[in-house]
Amino acid sequence: MATLDTIAKGASARNISCIPLSPVIGAEVRCGSIAELDAQGFDAIRKALLDHMILLFRGQDITDPELIAFGRQLGELDNAPLAYTQNQKARQHEEVLIVSNVKEAGVPIGVLGDAEVVWHSDNSYRETPLNYSLLYAVELPDAGGETAFANMYMAYDHLPADIRARLPTLLIKHDMTYNSAGELRRGFEPVSDPITAPGPYHPVVRTHPDTGCNALYLGRRPNAYVCGLTLDESESLLDTLWAHAAQARFTWQHTWKIGDVLIWDNRCLMHHRKPFDPAARRVLHRLQFRGDRPFHDPRAAGRGPHPRAES
Repeated sequence: MATLDTIAKGASARNISCIPLSPVIGAEVRCGSIAELDAQGFDAIRKALLDHMILLFRGQDITDPELIAFGRQLGELDNAPLAYTQNQKARQHEEVLIVSNVKEAGVPIGVLGDAEVVWHSDNSYRETPLNYSLLYAVELPDAGGETAFANMYMAYDHLPADIRARLPTLLIKHDMTYNSAGELRRGFEPVSDPITAPGPYHPVVRTHPDTGCNALYLGRRPNAYVCGLTLDESESLLDTLWAHAAQARFTWQHTWKIGDVLIWDNRCLMHHRKPFDPAARRVLHRLQFRGDRPFHDPRAAGRGPHPRAES
């Protein structure tokens, strides 16, 4: 079903169509070039993003300045100061982070290489993690590199009652040491004890500030720790939550095409990337958006689940 009116060609709210990608999550937005959206079009897209959590724009052919201008209409951009894990080619635009396995003269042009990237929520290791992340596909391998997403509204709503009752007062530490590809971040020492690992504590149950609905907020598994529990107790609870949240019934997988722009909400989603042939070129341009400190509102339970938690 479409959530936005479709009336004529163009880029205003009256001629944007929004078509769900799966019963679980996401929608494809058909609006022509995202560089031509007007104010009403952006209002409609902001609403659709809260409704569907992921928006896909196919067939885009835009410059980095146009991508930046699009992003600035949706929120305040963040320049990913902790993304660097090794020497890399200098960015042409500070707002655009290159996600790539390509090297030029032996120097990586971007981050995350070609390995599998574990389930995570972007920048959960920061005191104020990201709201949204965006990727624009510029070069792609023939196969591999798909990105899967998990609906954390739905994962929370479908938890067994006894487990869900434990969670509202719990906090999880989100390790700062390694990125989602398992690479040690610049300036950090290796750690093996989750209790002493550096990183902020965030609520296990996160209330979305715009929708008012609760979602499970796990960040990433390596070196996570539940505050106040023994390490064995923490590991057991986290293993249970992760096994639940990563079930196929909560997920949708995106197979990339050149020109895809995909934007998603980190406050209610996790995602991971599958590996691909290291000899193939994969280049995506990324924007990320400044967020807010995670919180849990006890009143949120009375508001009921997000509409797409009931699929």
